[in-house]
Amino acid sequence: MIKYFKVLFLLIAIIFSSAANKITAQDPEFSQFYANPLYLNPAFAGTARCPRISLNYRNQWPGISGTFITTSASYDQHVESLTGGLGLMVTNDQAANTLRSTRVSGIYSYQIKINRKFSVRTGIEATFFQKSLDWSKLTFGDMIDERRGFVYQTADLPRSGSVSGIDFSAGILGFSDVFFFGFAAHHLSEPNESLINEQSPLPTKLTGHAGAMIPLAGRASKYQEDDAMVSPNILFRQQGTFTQLNMGIYVKKGPLVGGVWYRNKDSFIVLMGIQSDIIRLGYSYDLTVSKLSVATGGAHEVSLQFNFECRPKRRSFRTISCPSF
Repeated sequence: MIKYFKVLFLLIAIIFSSAANKITAQDPEFSQFYANPLYLNPAFAGTARCPRISLNYRNQWPGISGTFITTSASYDQHVESLTGGLGLMVTNDQAANTLRSTRVSGIYSYQIKINRKFSVRTGIEATFFQKSLDWSKLTFGDMIDERRGFVYQTADLPRSGSVSGIDFSAGILGFSDVFFFGFAAHHLSEPNESLINEQSPLPTKLTGHAGAMIPLAGRASKYQEDDAMVSPNILFRQQGTFTQLNMGIYVKKGPLVGGVWYRNKDSFIVLMGIQSDIIRLGYSYDLTVSKLSVATGGAHEVSLQFNFECRPKRRSFRTISCPSF
């Protein structure tokens, strides 16, 4: 039965897309929120000051035929002449190797020093997106023989190709040496993603996140790289009628990082990572606890980040202290 799960899923999707005048979609997501900072909030562009490259890979539900694979690559840095940060991000999402989506985003952020201990950073993002559906890999009810399975040719005619357009997003961050909070609004223009000349707007996604970096030694000053610290975090998302609440905690000691998140009565996220001044490598696993059960295989995610050295930073520039993964 499991091998027909993909067939059933795709068939339902096609039926609803053909029958409804208006349908809505949702974004793919990553569980290592801070290992992919530009995807979380465009205001993160340039927050490390020096050049930063982030690579992310996610394989969701590998236990089911027709897995969901999402990859992302981004580059960002602070540019003194622009008084802000620049970022470039490319994201690719494949659903059952049938529905493909690619997004290329350019980002600019601007940092304001409110006082000696607190700064605010705003960011704007412009995105070109393209989505396509391969009808040759779909299966329909008229292809089924009761005994032999999918053996007939379908009478359904292809009605899809690809769709592309422009999208806009924005975000804001507030941070000190100890705590941080942010808000992001993606898909402000709610672009139409329909592949069959209908209405399929991508709803605006609202994200709020906050956390703190607390040295276990209890010092009030900014923690050092080798200090043991704990970081409680909360992240809330809403997109259309879908809402998601994530609550988590990280523990760091020297180069080692571990953490756990609880996601919306759906799954636990367990992660571990290792970091140095230049490289950060993380792995996480989503353990499904909803009715989908462990048959899905959960979700595996790997992140790799490179932080390059640059000229000594100005005293007036504050980098954000937040989790690495």
